[in-house]
Amino acid sequence: MNTAQNAPLDQSLGKRNAWILTVAQAFGGANAPIVISLGGLVGQHLSPDPDLITLPVSLLNLGLALGTLPAAYVMRRLGRRNGYLIGTTIGMISGLVAAIGIILSSFVVFCLGTCMAGLYSSYVQSYRFAAADNAPGSEAQKAIARVMVGGLVAAVIGPQLVIWTRDAVPGTAFAGSFISQGLLAALAFPVLWNLRAFSVTKAQGTAAAAERPLMQILTSPRYLLAIATGVVSYGLMTFVMTASPVAMVGHGHSIDQAALGIQWHILAMYGPSFITGRLMVRFGKERVAAVGLLLIASAAAVALSGFDIGHFWVALVLLGIGWNFGFIGATSMVGDCHTTAERSKVQGANDFLVFGTVACASFFSGSLLHSSGWETINWIVLPACALVLVPLVWRTYWP
Repeated sequence: MNTAQNAPLDQSLGKRNAWILTVAQAFGGANAPIVISLGGLVGQHLSPDPDLITLPVSLLNLGLALGTLPAAYVMRRLGRRNGYLIGTTIGMISGLVAAIGIILSSFVVFCLGTCMAGLYSSYVQSYRFAAADNAPGSEAQKAIARVMVGGLVAAVIGPQLVIWTRDAVPGTAFAGSFISQGLLAALAFPVLWNLRAFSVTKAQGTAAAAERPLMQILTSPRYLLAIATGVVSYGLMTFVMTASPVAMVGHGHSIDQAALGIQWHILAMYGPSFITGRLMVRFGKERVAAVGLLLIASAAAVALSGFDIGHFWVALVLLGIGWNFGFIGATSMVGDCHTTAERSKVQGANDFLVFGTVACASFFSGSLLHSSGWETINWIVLPACALVLVPLVWRTYWP
């Protein structure tokens, strides 16, 4: 049977896999919100040094960054499905290790659990790439956006589980929440078991023979622009979001108002995914990514215009929408930069650079806020956006 005859079957399989990955994203995507919402609180009780109370959250981001290249290697050698099953196993263990750390009052064990949660997240983050595997151009963009919708569900599941299960283990606050984190990974396991690989076609075999070294790909202007768009979109979002709650409280707003602002921000991050794929098909991925960077810059401008709660909330909503357009656009741009044989290492390198930046942003955001203030955080956003926006617009109109 020739490739043309296989195409309808592959397209149907691609849609099926995209829906499987969307459900898996809803379970796996809740992993990070649970750690982010509780890591500092637990660290406050377990840490021997007040300066280390946010270390568990930083280790989540560090584990995510360090796990991207090994995860890409595992999937390259064993396939997407087997790699994801290994990832969910790490996720199950991570929740249990973190819960044991809380029960034993061991800060080191708890930090080990959150770092392992980051390793699990390195697999979860690649679901968006897997959804685009073997899909035609326009369908690939829609599939990426569809999987990101699962993040919207995860943003609701994570905080609710924290509330429902934080006292599930008698006498040990929050241990139950991390056990539930592991159970969510367990629920993703049978879902991902149904993921199916595409058959290897003659075209794919040719691509394998023409596989380029990673350093050669890294020097491609198109790939560098895709990486830069993802780095700036995700890095700036993390940089500002991490400092926002502290800044809101520092300017006289309540903790509840700060929490509500973050909730609206997360909804704004994932809510547009229902239309982002269609927008990329109609206007082009580069244009959508450029609008995302403009929205992130607009968020900084709003934040610099005042300190009322409305300024903070509007800025966070714009920041979330900007991240959605910028990051999903950048993900689609990466898909144009590799052959089938090259995709694992190219996607892994992209995520390593993006989430390495995210880890650095989470480390330095709080200290910069403390030393230089909320205004400095937002002034940094503007030139960073411009640095990538100029070549992005250039490529949009002069490809």
